[in-house]
Amino acid sequence: MLEALERQNHVVQALIATLFTWGVTALGAAAVFLTKSMSRRILDFMLGFAAGVMIAASFWSLLAPAISMSEHLNHLAWFPAALGFLLGGLFIRVIDRVLPHLHLGFPASEAEGIKTSWHRSILLVLAITLHNIPEGLAVGVAFGALAAGSEHASFAAACALALGIGIQNFPEGLAVSVPLRGEGLSRLKSFWYGQLSGFVEPIAGVLGAAAVIMMQPLLPYALSFAAGAMIFVVAEEVIPESQHYGNTDLSTIGVLIGFVVMMILDVALG
Repeated sequence: MLEALERQNHVVQALIATLFTWGVTALGAAAVFLTKSMSRRILDFMLGFAAGVMIAASFWSLLAPAISMSEHLNHLAWFPAALGFLLGGLFIRVIDRVLPHLHLGFPASEAEGIKTSWHRSILLVLAITLHNIPEGLAVGVAFGALAAGSEHASFAAACALALGIGIQNFPEGLAVSVPLRGEGLSRLKSFWYGQLSGFVEPIAGVLGAAAVIMMQPLLPYALSFAAGAMIFVVAEEVIPESQHYGNTDLSTIGVLIGFVVMMILDVALG
């Protein structure tokens, strides 16, 4: 299967990889057919795990290759990574200010973004959708980077990143569908909204891959841009959400385990 994927166009590779990550989101959302509720401790651990995966992916799969690709700039080797990283964070900050969304467990009065009368369930889905934009972008950029033929970008590393993002998407799908079920939505509607939160990943993935292929000199900036976007989401959204109910030690352990899992995937496969 991987051999067939490797023979595809890089944009097609990005599409297939992000369809996989979306599929894992749907798999997590499908847990709503088995249970109506879930222990908050387990959910906070899984959110912490997702944060750890995203942090590790940001460095091992994105920032480190970006810096290595810029070494020919001599003393300015750090510049593309630094600038791209900050721009990625700024990009998500703008979306965060504009996109109406509500974090799990928070009252509707604490919804962020432009004020709207949208239903609470829609706002919850949009909060997870915000998480998934940089994830899809990261996978797309990783596969698009293969077109440059750089020694710092490999098919195996891109697949490792997609696998890591896919693994941490399971709790994200779960984190949407189960709470929605607990709020009274039907199992089918809860599943639908849960998987829908991951739909943005194939879109962001294809756009990221196509942009990198068309503008290869911007590759280090694009890699670090995706890293900055993910770190912003982790620091501003995922970790605070995982510790909102007081399970700080448990969610922190999840962060450590998630980081190690993604590090092993990247080093072993990349």
